[in-house]
Amino acid sequence: MSGDVVVQIGQQALMVVLMVSAPMLGLGLLVGLCVSVFQATTSIQEQTLAFIPKIIAVFVAILIFGPWMLRIMVEYVMNMFVNIPLYLR
Repeated sequence: MSGDVVVQIGQQALMVVLMVSAPMLGLGLLVGLCVSVFQATTSIQEQTLAFIPKIIAVFVAILIFGPWMLRIMVEYVMNMFVNIPLYLR
């Protein structure tokens, strides 16, 4: 296995991680921003107020995007297993 193959596998793994985590992180970021704007406009300075909506948003993102994320991960793992003989040359 050459260095190029290792770099290519690492690059593919990072892309899969970014694609799978993006919906949860994006929705959490959006909800956090909305809660921060709400806190700034109403002068509510409760620290724990931001956590519950973010947690709920991440769970909703998992429910909505879960099948898609699972499909992406399964395709990546299947691709890795199919290409093991090619990588060992």
